[in-house]
Amino acid sequence: MSNVAGKAYGMNVVTPMRPRLTWLQRAIFMASRALPSFLGGLLGLSIIHFARWVLIKRNQWPDLGQGKQKLQNDYMLFCSNFNGTWDQYIDAFSDGIPSGLDFFWYSSTRYPHSIPITPFKNYIRANQIDTDYYYNATPGAAQRDIKAALRIRRAILELAKLHKDLDPADFQKAYIEILSKKLNGGLLQNGLGYQGYAPVASNDTDNADKHRNAYVRDQPDAAHTLL
Repeated sequence: MSNVAGKAYGMNVVTPMRPRLTWLQRAIFMASRALPSFLGGLLGLSIIHFARWVLIKRNQWPDLGQGKQKLQNDYMLFCSNFNGTWDQYIDAFSDGIPSGLDFFWYSSTRYPHSIPITPFKNYIRANQIDTDYYYNATPGAAQRDIKAALRIRRAILELAKLHKDLDPADFQKAYIEILSKKLNGGLLQNGLGYQGYAPVASNDTDNADKHRNAYVRDQPDAAHTLL
Protein backbone atom coordinates (compact mmCIF):
# COMPACT_ATOMS: atom_id res chain seq x y z
CA MET A 1 0.00 0.00 0.00
CA SER A 2 1.29 3.47 -0.89
CA ASN A 3 -1.64 5.81 -0.34
CA VAL A 4 0.52 8.52 1.28
CA ALA A 5 3.26 10.62 -0.36
CA GLY A 6 4.57 13.32 1.97
CA LYS A 7 1.66 15.58 2.83
CA ALA A 8 -0.66 14.09 0.23
CA TYR A 9 -3.02 11.10 0.26
CA GLY A 10 -4.27 9.32 -2.86
CA MET A 11 -7.74 7.74 -2.69
CA ASN A 12 -9.50 5.39 -5.12
CA VAL A 13 -13.01 4.13 -4.41
CA VAL A 14 -14.96 1.77 -6.69
CA THR A 15 -18.68 1.27 -6.01
CA PRO A 16 -21.18 -0.91 -7.91
CA MET A 17 -24.35 0.44 -9.53
CA ARG A 18 -27.37 -1.30 -10.98
CA PRO A 19 -27.27 -0.77 -14.79
CA ARG A 20 -30.82 0.57 -14.82
CA LEU A 21 -29.64 3.50 -12.67
CA THR A 22 -26.50 4.44 -14.59
CA TRP A 23 -28.35 6.91 -16.83
CA LEU A 24 -29.71 8.67 -13.75
CA GLN A 25 -26.25 9.01 -12.22
CA ARG A 26 -24.95 10.42 -15.50
CA ALA A 27 -27.78 12.97 -15.52
CA ILE A 28 -26.88 14.01 -11.96
CA PHE A 29 -23.27 14.65 -12.97
CA MET A 30 -24.36 16.67 -16.00
CA ALA A 31 -26.63 18.79 -13.79
CA SER A 32 -23.81 19.42 -11.29
CA ARG A 33 -21.52 20.66 -14.08
CA ALA A 34 -24.24 22.98 -15.35
CA LEU A 35 -24.77 24.41 -11.85
CA PRO A 36 -21.31 25.14 -10.35
CA SER A 37 -22.90 26.60 -7.22
CA PHE A 38 -24.01 23.05 -6.42
CA LEU A 39 -20.31 22.28 -5.77
CA GLY A 40 -19.62 25.43 -3.76
CA GLY A 41 -18.89 23.55 -0.56
CA LEU A 42 -16.49 21.21 -2.36
CA LEU A 43 -14.62 23.96 -4.24
CA GLY A 44 -14.03 25.76 -0.95
CA LEU A 45 -12.09 22.85 0.56
CA SER A 46 -8.47 23.93 0.14
CA ILE A 47 -7.11 20.55 1.23
CA ILE A 48 -8.25 18.97 -2.05
CA HIS A 49 -5.80 18.73 -4.97
CA PHE A 50 -8.08 16.82 -7.30
CA ALA A 51 -11.39 14.93 -7.23
CA ARG A 52 -13.17 13.08 -10.02
CA TRP A 53 -16.07 10.68 -10.42
CA VAL A 54 -16.04 8.35 -13.47
CA LEU A 55 -18.79 5.99 -14.62
CA ILE A 56 -17.57 2.62 -15.96
CA LYS A 57 -20.12 0.42 -17.69
CA ARG A 58 -19.89 -3.31 -17.15
CA ASN A 59 -18.69 -3.90 -20.73
CA GLN A 60 -15.95 -1.24 -20.58
CA TRP A 61 -13.45 -2.98 -18.30
CA PRO A 62 -10.15 -3.58 -20.14
CA ASP A 63 -8.94 -7.07 -20.89
CA LEU A 64 -5.41 -7.25 -19.45
CA GLY A 65 -5.06 -10.97 -19.98
CA GLN A 66 -7.69 -12.08 -17.50
CA GLY A 67 -10.32 -12.61 -20.19
CA LYS A 68 -13.50 -10.71 -20.97
CA GLN A 69 -15.38 -9.82 -17.81
CA LYS A 70 -19.03 -10.83 -17.38
CA LEU A 71 -20.32 -8.40 -14.79
CA GLN A 72 -23.83 -7.75 -13.54
CA ASN A 73 -23.18 -4.18 -12.37
CA ASP A 74 -21.84 -0.93 -13.74
CA TYR A 75 -19.34 0.82 -11.50
CA MET A 76 -18.36 4.30 -10.38
CA LEU A 77 -14.71 5.18 -9.79
CA PHE A 78 -13.93 8.05 -7.42
CA CYS A 79 -10.34 9.36 -7.48
CA SER A 80 -9.01 12.09 -5.23
CA ASN A 81 -5.74 13.56 -3.95
CA PHE A 82 -5.75 15.65 -0.78
CA ASN A 83 -3.70 16.89 2.16
CA GLY A 84 -4.12 15.53 5.65
CA THR A 85 -5.36 12.23 6.98
CA TRP A 86 -8.09 9.96 5.65
CA ASP A 87 -10.43 10.86 8.52
CA GLN A 88 -9.90 14.60 8.08
CA TYR A 89 -10.78 14.35 4.41
CA ILE A 90 -13.95 12.32 4.92
CA ASP A 91 -15.03 14.64 7.75
CA ALA A 92 -14.45 17.72 5.57
CA PHE A 93 -16.33 16.14 2.67
CA SER A 94 -19.30 15.23 4.84
CA ASP A 95 -19.42 18.67 6.47
CA GLY A 96 -18.87 20.60 3.21
CA ILE A 97 -21.40 19.02 0.82
CA PRO A 98 -23.46 16.34 2.59
CA SER A 99 -26.36 16.59 0.13
CA GLY A 100 -23.94 16.72 -2.80
CA LEU A 101 -22.28 13.47 -1.71
CA ASP A 102 -25.68 11.82 -1.50
CA PHE A 103 -26.34 12.82 -5.11
CA PHE A 104 -22.89 11.72 -6.34
CA TRP A 105 -23.35 8.26 -4.83
CA TYR A 106 -27.11 8.23 -5.33
CA SER A 107 -27.12 5.16 -7.59
CA SER A 108 -24.41 3.20 -5.80
CA THR A 109 -25.53 -0.05 -4.24
CA ARG A 110 -26.15 0.09 -0.47
CA TYR A 111 -24.93 3.69 -0.17
CA PRO A 112 -25.84 4.74 3.42
CA HIS A 113 -25.86 8.59 2.95
CA SER A 114 -23.10 10.88 4.19
CA ILE A 115 -24.81 11.63 7.52
CA PRO A 116 -24.41 10.07 10.03
CA ILE A 117 -20.75 9.88 9.17
CA THR A 118 -19.79 6.50 10.66
CA PRO A 119 -21.78 4.40 8.14
CA PHE A 120 -20.45 6.64 5.35
CA LYS A 121 -16.84 6.07 6.46
CA ASN A 122 -17.46 2.34 6.68
CA TYR A 123 -18.87 2.36 3.14
CA ILE A 124 -15.88 4.27 1.72
CA ARG A 125 -13.42 2.04 3.56
CA ALA A 126 -15.12 -1.14 2.33
CA ASN A 127 -14.96 0.01 -1.31
CA GLN A 128 -11.57 1.73 -1.30
CA ILE A 129 -8.79 0.22 -3.42
CA ASP A 130 -5.34 0.82 -1.94
CA THR A 131 -2.80 2.52 -4.18
CA ASP A 132 0.12 0.32 -5.24
CA TYR A 133 2.20 3.24 -6.50
CA TYR A 134 1.59 6.92 -5.80
CA TYR A 135 3.89 9.59 -7.25
CA ASN A 136 3.79 13.17 -6.00
CA ALA A 137 6.10 15.76 -7.57
CA THR A 138 6.05 17.94 -4.43
CA PRO A 139 5.54 15.52 -1.50
CA GLY A 140 6.73 17.97 1.14
CA ALA A 141 4.35 20.75 0.09
CA ALA A 142 0.60 20.99 0.42
CA GLN A 143 -1.60 22.80 -2.08
CA ARG A 144 -1.58 25.95 0.07
CA ASP A 145 2.22 25.79 0.40
CA ILE A 146 2.62 25.80 -3.38
CA LYS A 147 0.18 28.68 -3.89
CA ALA A 148 1.94 30.69 -1.19
CA ALA A 149 5.34 29.99 -2.77
CA LEU A 150 4.07 31.23 -6.15
CA ARG A 151 2.81 34.45 -4.53
CA ILE A 152 6.23 34.97 -2.91
CA ARG A 153 7.97 34.32 -6.22
CA ARG A 154 5.89 37.01 -7.92
CA ALA A 155 6.79 39.43 -5.12
CA ILE A 156 10.52 38.65 -5.46
CA LEU A 157 10.40 39.24 -9.22
CA GLU A 158 8.65 42.56 -8.57
CA LEU A 159 11.38 43.55 -6.12
CA ALA A 160 14.07 42.55 -8.61
CA LYS A 161 12.64 45.01 -11.14
CA LEU A 162 12.50 47.79 -8.55
CA HIS A 163 16.07 47.13 -7.43
CA LYS A 164 17.42 48.36 -10.75
CA ASP A 165 16.00 51.87 -10.41
CA LEU A 166 15.64 52.63 -6.67
CA ASP A 167 18.23 53.88 -4.21
CA PRO A 168 18.72 51.83 -1.00
CA ALA A 169 16.28 53.90 1.09
CA ASP A 170 13.47 53.72 -1.45
CA PHE A 171 14.12 50.02 -2.07
CA GLN A 172 13.86 49.32 1.65
CA LYS A 173 10.52 51.11 1.73
CA ALA A 174 9.27 49.08 -1.25
CA TYR A 175 10.53 45.87 0.35
CA ILE A 176 8.65 46.50 3.58
CA GLU A 177 5.51 47.47 1.65
CA ILE A 178 5.53 44.27 -0.42
CA LEU A 179 6.36 42.13 2.60
CA SER A 180 3.37 43.58 4.46
CA LYS A 181 0.87 43.01 1.67
CA LYS A 182 -2.25 41.14 2.68
CA LEU A 183 -3.02 38.29 0.32
CA ASN A 184 -5.94 35.93 0.91
CA GLY A 185 -6.38 37.23 4.44
CA GLY A 186 -2.69 36.85 5.47
CA LEU A 187 0.58 38.70 5.19
CA LEU A 188 2.96 37.81 2.39
CA GLN A 189 5.77 37.31 4.90
CA ASN A 190 3.79 34.48 6.48
CA GLY A 191 3.48 32.63 3.19
CA LEU A 192 6.42 30.26 3.60
CA GLY A 193 4.90 26.97 4.67
CA TYR A 194 6.47 24.03 6.43
CA GLN A 195 8.09 21.61 4.01
CA GLY A 196 7.77 18.10 5.34
CA TYR A 197 5.35 15.32 6.12
CA ALA A 198 1.75 15.60 7.20
CA PRO A 199 0.72 14.75 10.79
CA VAL A 200 1.19 11.05 11.48
CA ALA A 201 -2.10 9.21 11.04
CA SER A 202 -0.87 5.95 12.57
CA ASN A 203 2.08 5.51 14.93
CA ASP A 204 2.37 1.83 13.95
CA THR A 205 2.66 2.70 10.26
CA ASP A 206 5.12 5.51 10.99
CA ASN A 207 7.34 3.25 13.08
CA ALA A 208 7.22 0.54 10.41
CA ASP A 209 8.38 3.04 7.78
CA LYS A 210 11.28 4.14 9.98
CA HIS A 211 12.42 0.56 10.59
CA ARG A 212 12.12 -0.34 6.92
CA ASN A 213 14.08 2.73 5.81
CA ALA A 214 16.85 1.96 8.29
CA TYR A 215 17.00 -1.63 7.07
CA VAL A 216 17.25 -0.62 3.42
CA ARG A 217 19.86 2.05 4.18
CA ASP A 218 22.14 -0.24 6.21
CA GLN A 219 21.99 -3.23 3.85
CA PRO A 220 22.76 -2.50 0.20
CA ASP A 221 21.13 -5.72 -1.00
CA ALA A 222 18.03 -5.25 1.16
CA ALA A 223 16.07 -3.51 -1.59
CA HIS A 224 16.43 -6.57 -3.82
CA THR A 225 15.52 -8.84 -0.91
CA LEU A 226 12.32 -6.87 -0.25
CA LEU A 227 11.30 -7.18 -3.87
